[in-house]
Amino acid sequence: MKTTTNGQEAAGRGSLEGWLNAAYESLTESGVDAVKVLPLAKKLNLSRTSFYWFFEDREALLEALIERWRHKNTRNLVERTQAYAESITEAILNVFDCWLDSALFDSQFEFAMRSWALQSVEVAEEINKADAQRVEALTRMFARFGFEHDAAYTRARSIYLTQIGYISMKTREPLEERLKYIPEYLRIFTGVEPQTRELERFYSRHGVAGAS
Repeated sequence: MKTTTNGQEAAGRGSLEGWLNAAYESLTESGVDAVKVLPLAKKLNLSRTSFYWFFEDREALLEALIERWRHKNTRNLVERTQAYAESITEAILNVFDCWLDSALFDSQFEFAMRSWALQSVEVAEEINKADAQRVEALTRMFARFGFEHDAAYTRARSIYLTQIGYISMKTREPLEERLKYIPEYLRIFTGVEPQTRELERFYSRHGVAGAS
């Protein structure tokens, strides 16, 4: 019988992150019904049984996907609402980083999760919890800059639901075009005139020069 080293055995099983990445790709490309052990094993060129070194069953893998989504999208969004800012417009620009940087907020993942929620009561509940957490974080952000609760809550919902609309409609537009409307979005969401230096810093973060 052929013997293998521990390293060779581990390579033959893949890794937890590898299985999870493959599941993520299947979810975002084809939906939750594509997240099944045998197709994932074929994608990774691994045996089906190697999956069970890392996950008890398919449900455990799906829960790991949900946890990745919580960590990536909800946690990052909440943290951006808490980032240092000199004004409410700068605070909102910190949040807008999420919409433009997939390392902070994965819109494709968000769309896939919301599609999955149409098939699953449990996932729909997760979506509802996330929506509530995100809107509450945005509301607190406005309150930090002196907005009364109703104004803070309404403006928070306006920002959030606008972005979820972008995601749900799979809106695609060039970065330069989207950035062009940022100053007007800030005026609408805050009633405050954004400062040129704030816009310049924001544009610079996203590789666009000039606050026209």
